[in-house]
Amino acid sequence: MPKFSVSVPHTLPRDEVVSRLEQFETILRQKFKDSVSELEQKWEGEDVAFRFKSFGMTIAGKTKILENQLAVEGDLPFSAMMFKGKIESAIREQLDRLMTQGIIKKEKE
Repeated sequence: MPKFSVSVPHTLPRDEVVSRLEQFETILRQKFKDSVSELEQKWEGEDVAFRFKSFGMTIAGKTKILENQLAVEGDLPFSAMMFKGKIESAIREQLDRLMTQGIIKKEKE
């Protein structure tokens, strides 16, 4: 299965990063309710595992909290490969916004 990878820098203390990531699922459900379904997020030790469907494609991965960055890695279905750059960009943008401003912005349709 093809992979994707995103790195998002942050300057927050670990407990603040954890707090913001704990709210991430709820915020995404509200902001992207028309394009994202079956959104799941759960802690696996120090990592956050996630899974969601968008336009019929399942995307899954893990977010690792590092000292000065979030490292996101995951699997893409082959049918999503042509959208890999857009998927990585959207994940990067939303996590960057969450880490710097604590909010998520919906992409313009």
